[in-house]
Amino acid sequence: MIRTLLSMGTSLVLSAIALLLAGWLIEGVRLEPAGFVIAVVIFTVMQAIAAPIVTKLAQKYAQAIVGGVGLVSTLVALIVATLFPGGLHISGVASWIATPVLVWLVCAVGALLVEKFVLKGWWDRRAAAKKLA
Repeated sequence: MIRTLLSMGTSLVLSAIALLLAGWLIEGVRLEPAGFVIAVVIFTVMQAIAAPIVTKLAQKYAQAIVGGVGLVSTLVALIVATLFPGGLHISGVASWIATPVLVWLVCAVGALLVEKFVLKGWWDRRAAAKKLA
């Protein structure tokens, strides 16, 4: 349960960072402060829902795209997040190509780094403390 909560928290923080970077670096991506938190939550929830669905579809119908599942689920999550007014706006073909790539890359690399350097150490210390108790 704790690991799930930490994973969800990490995903929210990384999604926020990724969307902020996209808004800062990619012309055509605009974030409105009033709806930013909602956009991050919607994106993160949709990413969590879309990833397993896209994986199953890819395995069943298009084995060649299994490696691109993260990008596809990121694109789906971004599309849904832009449907809610006052948060995230993406305009232009170049922006729709660059934004999923940047957001997916930041979230993927960030998750790996957090898992390796933060959560694993915390989890190992917690397990060691339980053994001593």
